[in-house]
Amino acid sequence: MTQRTGSAAPADPAHPLHVRRPLGDRGFQALALACGLLVLAILVLIATSTSQQAALWFSTEGIKVFAKTWNPAANQFGALPFIYGTAITGAIAVIMAVPVSVGIALLLTQVVPYRWARPIVYVVDLLAVVPSVVWGLWGILVFGPWIQHIYASIGSAVQGVPVLDDLFGPPTSGASFFTCGIILAFMITPIVTSLSREVIATVPAIDREGAYALGATRLEMIRGAVWPHSKGGVTGAVLLGLGRAMGETIAAALVIGSSPTITSHLFAPGYNMPAVIANQFGEASGVWRSGLIGLGVMLFAITIIINIIARGIVDRSARRQRGA
Repeated sequence: MTQRTGSAAPADPAHPLHVRRPLGDRGFQALALACGLLVLAILVLIATSTSQQAALWFSTEGIKVFAKTWNPAANQFGALPFIYGTAITGAIAVIMAVPVSVGIALLLTQVVPYRWARPIVYVVDLLAVVPSVVWGLWGILVFGPWIQHIYASIGSAVQGVPVLDDLFGPPTSGASFFTCGIILAFMITPIVTSLSREVIATVPAIDREGAYALGATRLEMIRGAVWPHSKGGVTGAVLLGLGRAMGETIAAALVIGSSPTITSHLFAPGYNMPAVIANQFGEASGVWRSGLIGLGVMLFAITIIINIIARGIVDRSARRQRGA
């Protein structure tokens, strides 16, 4: 007799392979799937409806949507000054916020004892829930007038110096690109700090203890054990903070100065995409209104791309850690 070597699935309904999952598990799976699909559907509907309302601007202006002039009185609606302002203020915010955020995250997870770290964590988390309009009002009423004197001193000091004069020379204004970037840095620091802290806290204790056992100092332990494990997650946190900074509306509208110009002068008034939408949408109509909605479509696409890149970096880092 020939013996069959293949293994077929058991036909017994009582076999574990045939046991159906409880109704609660199946219901929860269906609910979670429905919620995920609902989020995707909402995003698609937002993108579709806003793109339809912005179609008039894109069809009327064509390639001129990237022109340098935005003048509703002359029916000129070039978006380049606002794209430039969004990029500049976002870059300033990230450059200022990231070192502070990562430093605080390392301090809370690697240096400060837990009983002392908890109050600092509470304060950082509290800063994350301060409304953006509060940041904006504080920036325009308190911070802007105070820092304008510092801008004036810096402008006088660098006047006539190549490059620095173009970036920081006179005239200066309290409502400017740089002030907006500072306020946005204040706003994203708690977010980047919290995400970085959670990522760094996942470093296995055995890796840190192994580094100490080999004679490493605290700094060497952080560089050799903590940072390689968490740099992908921290990078993702930074990109998420950048997306938040580029999409912030009310605070930016209050402190940026509302000047649709492209200039290298960081202490000069400017404009960015969220601010111009907030300030001009109420009185806009026709192509003007369509152009503002088109700016929203551009901003939506940019933030989606940034979040996708952040997610990709985090996933790639996780795969590398599993492979290691």
